[in-house]
Amino acid sequence: MIYIRSNDEIEIIRNSALMVSATLTEVAKFLKPGITTISIDKMAEQFIRDNGGIPSFKGYHGFPYSLCISVNEVVVHGFPSSYVLKDGDIISVDCGFYKNHYHGDSAYTFAIGDVKPEILRLLRVTKESVARGVAKAADSNRVGDISYAVEHFCATENRYGVVRELVGHGVGRELHEDPQIPNFGRRGDGKKLREGMVIAIEPMINLGTKDVYTLKDGWTVVTGDGKASAHFEHTTAVRKGAGEALSSFTVIEAAEQANSELNSSYYTPAITA
Repeated sequence: MIYIRSNDEIEIIRNSALMVSATLTEVAKFLKPGITTISIDKMAEQFIRDNGGIPSFKGYHGFPYSLCISVNEVVVHGFPSSYVLKDGDIISVDCGFYKNHYHGDSAYTFAIGDVKPEILRLLRVTKESVARGVAKAADSNRVGDISYAVEHFCATENRYGVVRELVGHGVGRELHEDPQIPNFGRRGDGKKLREGMVIAIEPMINLGTKDVYTLKDGWTVVTGDGKASAHFEHTTAVRKGAGEALSSFTVIEAAEQANSELNSSYYTPAITA
């Protein structure tokens, strides 16, 4: 079933989505080489609960953690662990926040230290593709218009692999609702979008092949060729003219930049006269 949300419902979802952004902002402040991914999960869960929320992911179909943390070639659904982040890693952090009966859902991929230029470009393109998808989340458009915008930019223009096995989705009282939002497709295809629908647009874009496989834990999805993957996601309201992102990257980007400058000054010897 596809739900059309009232303005009041959308504002509740916006609040949950912005709390996801706030959680990811805390992650941005916390990240640096030498920390474990499980420590990120514990910090984020405490932040979510301190702010009156429940981690949407913890216990969802048996998922045992509050965050999906996916490093380098892991596409999505990675388990937080004792893995120690190192200079040059990228890390996708996917988070859900549940409060007042509604979920927010967003993801962001961070660069740790000195990351290769070709991988930084993958991150920039993937993030831009979310914005292009959100722009197409307009009343009377179709799901395929979003899908085409993402695929054309990432695959046709930039020659990256667009993951097909995993898709975006509706968001509301349930974490995953109809309709599905693929990151590939044709303009004019799929379900018609109506103002008031709330969806998660989440491109998962690979540096190499689009092919992926799932590890024996039944959750962790990795690229078929071992190359890096990026993942960004916005909870999005369908509006007239263009979609509206209910989550925010702006606050995350500011914290990411500040953390980068702090760590750079820490590791770089001071220049004295």
